[in-house]
Amino acid sequence: MVEFVKYTSILGHITIAIEDDTLIGLWFDGQKYDRANIQGEFSTSISTMARKTIEWLDEYFSGKNPDMTLKISPRGTVFQQAVWECLLAIPYGQTRTYGDIKELVCNKLGKASMSNQAVGTAVGHNPISIIIPCHRVIGKDGSLHGYAGGLEKKSWLLQHEK
Repeated sequence: MVEFVKYTSILGHITIAIEDDTLIGLWFDGQKYDRANIQGEFSTSISTMARKTIEWLDEYFSGKNPDMTLKISPRGTVFQQAVWECLLAIPYGQTRTYGDIKELVCNKLGKASMSNQAVGTAVGHNPISIIIPCHRVIGKDGSLHGYAGGLEKKSWLLQHEK
């Protein structure tokens, strides 16, 4: 059974999804792919993992760089998983381009090339926003592109980390 917990951030409400003491989802309410078709129920009691996730978010929104000690398991294809692993390698306060991510994923999967669009789609379907930092991916000219939570949130998150 998936446990949903609400979190209120400076950017609005966030839904946290926990299953088997593992974080499987974290979305701004109303964002594209919100809840990623995961079925669950909102909990009145908060599990240990939900509490840890809330502590992580509290630390993040207070301006700190939280340690990545949460047990996460985003649901997705092998390709999506490879992209999301590459996103986790982007240091706090830094950005990478979609091309950078594409190169890392190609190396990880032993491919000569792949479509930029495929990488962008996988980045956009990240089910654990903020913690898997898809907001740190920008266009090659430094412009902001596609963020399922909205470009205003992406801009805020990037400024927050500087």
